Amino acid sequence: MKIKLKKFKIVKSTNDIAIKLIKKNISGPILITTQRQTGGRGRIGKKWVSKKGNLFITLFLKLDKIKINYRQFAVLNAFLLKKLISKIVQKKITIKWPNDLLFNKHKFCGILQEIIKYDKFSYLIIGIGLNTNVAPKNKSFKSTCLKNIINRKINNQQLLKNILKVYEKFLNKTKVMTFTELKRKYC
Repeated sequence: MKIKLKKFKIVKSTNDIAIKLIKKNISGPILITTQRQTGGRGRIGKKWVSKKGNLFITLFLKLDKIKINYRQFAVLNAFLLKKLISKIVQKKITIKWPNDLLFNKHKFCGILQEIIKYDKFSYLIIGIGLNTNVAPKNKSFKSTCLKNIINRKINNQQLLKNILKVYEKFLNKTKVMTFTELKRKYC
């Protein structure tokens, strides 16, 4: 399954763009990215501080296009990203369940998964905020960025390509797997 890429310069939220596209009967899979996000959000109505220089993406698709339960997908998102980022960082990354990636108890990635129903269909929306080059200040938790962890600037475009490849490979699996099989393979 090929994922189409849509790039923007500035948006309120990449998840909001996904919802707008769904309401235009565009089913995906589409990966949306932006250079700047003015109203990024996290779980339970929390705000995601989106600093310019970081990576903001949303993947969306119809639920009937994936071969696993969307609840399993929520768990696997963190594992897929951890596995990919571990190749860059080569240091211990931890997952704070269900949707954050941490290094030394400092958050650098948040994942917001939503389900939206529109016109008799259900859609999976996966928003990812990844602090690549700037560590935003946050009163709620300690944060960091990949640049601070490995002491070099991150090429967001290359990382975006790698994330796209990981999700395409994952979505192209033809065999329906149990959660245990998925975890063993991707985690």
